[in-house]
Amino acid sequence: MSQPTLVQPKINVLDEEHINQIHEYALTILAQTGLKVESEKALKLLAGHSGVKVSGDRVTFEREVVEWAIQAAPSYFDVYNRLGEHVFRMGDDRTRFGIGCTTLHYQDPISGKTVPFNRKHMVKMVRLGHVLPKYDTVATIGILQDIPPDVADLYATLEMVANTTKPLVVLVSDENLFPATLDMLEHLTGKLAEKPYILPYFNPITPLVINRGTSDKMFATIERGLPFFYNSYGLSGMTSPITPAGVLAMLVAEQLAGLTLAQVIKEGTPIVLGFLPAYIDMQSMVNFYDPTSYFLNLAGAEIMAYYDIPYSGTGGGATGWGPDFMTAASYWMNHLPALMSKVDFVGFVGNTMTGKVFSPVNVVMGHEIITQALKFAEGCTLDDENVGLSDILEQGPGGHFLSTPLTRKHVRQAYYKSPIYPRFTFEEWSKLGQPDAVTMLKEYARDLLETLTAPEDHKELLEKGERFIQTVELTV
Repeated sequence: MSQPTLVQPKINVLDEEHINQIHEYALTILAQTGLKVESEKALKLLAGHSGVKVSGDRVTFEREVVEWAIQAAPSYFDVYNRLGEHVFRMGDDRTRFGIGCTTLHYQDPISGKTVPFNRKHMVKMVRLGHVLPKYDTVATIGILQDIPPDVADLYATLEMVANTTKPLVVLVSDENLFPATLDMLEHLTGKLAEKPYILPYFNPITPLVINRGTSDKMFATIERGLPFFYNSYGLSGMTSPITPAGVLAMLVAEQLAGLTLAQVIKEGTPIVLGFLPAYIDMQSMVNFYDPTSYFLNLAGAEIMAYYDIPYSGTGGGATGWGPDFMTAASYWMNHLPALMSKVDFVGFVGNTMTGKVFSPVNVVMGHEIITQALKFAEGCTLDDENVGLSDILEQGPGGHFLSTPLTRKHVRQAYYKSPIYPRFTFEEWSKLGQPDAVTMLKEYARDLLETLTAPEDHKELLEKGERFIQTVELTV
């Protein structure tokens, strides 16, 4: 009897020689031009570390300190939900997905009209991300337009923690509120580092700047023992080189600088590196993901896998104008290759219109695509049982497999069945008035939104959090 063999589709875009070449370019950038670091606290710490040279606000890194940081960073870490249950292992698991994007507007699921993103939209979208099982995390979805800016981040985070138990990717736009945000979460749910369900997300400034807000957030996060995301957002030809090779070299350099700072702050700090390689139309000034962006995303994942550090890549959205062909094409081009490669995390599914609008229908569409892509990426198990050789030999020429033991065992899981789209015959479709697929998607999303409910402890957390925010308001 043969041993079971797992057969899965895989993508590789770089070989070891390519990765070493990019690594050398990145080290050259770090050693010769380095980065601007705006935080006095970070500059003082870096100045005292071997292999780091500080001149004013310019910091350069020698090879030895960068390679020390690569070795110091953990290869993986465990992620939990708010209830303390283990969800997945970042860096040692399949690709994981999440929703979110810090948008400014919300798109109605039926009319497609957009309105300012408000607190009620945050409630609904967090609950939507909670109920769809293929989303592993919920990130900050929008910037609340109906709450005073000096406390909007606190209320946004409160609605997130009160409306889902899933792990949270937290983005705080007002850097002065970031420590208070972590304080509030600890006040609500206890110590965050023991079984981390909070993953803060930071963006340095491309090209080659670690701004004070980012480094301050890093200090606050690392001091609490939390893992975090550190992602660079580059616009080719504007904030990053126009060529794909140039993008890779410079953004890898940025990531290695952030990694080094994190390990200098505290050796062994868990971190997820990554980048968002976008383009900008020089005429319209619209930013977007190009097919080359998705290639660069996979290349970045392979480089970080070579370093043995978890990687967070592109979410694949923002290209279309809602749940349209452009969005679907981008999701497929992003999600399926991610599952076939070394991408550890795909966040920020659901946005549209260059990331300024959040669409609940895009969330549902994205979930449908992710579910199918997961099915594809599963591949198959090759062994005597799964081949069903005895069934084939027994049925022979002209036989059938409708009631064979293997069919009876696997028929319920053998193929994908969409919860949105029935498999109509032409006659059934015609009899129903030839329904439009996009309309069916929108109506499914609308009906799903109407059934969403809150976690059992929603009211308790909300009241406790609002009391906490009132005390913060008095001191901000």
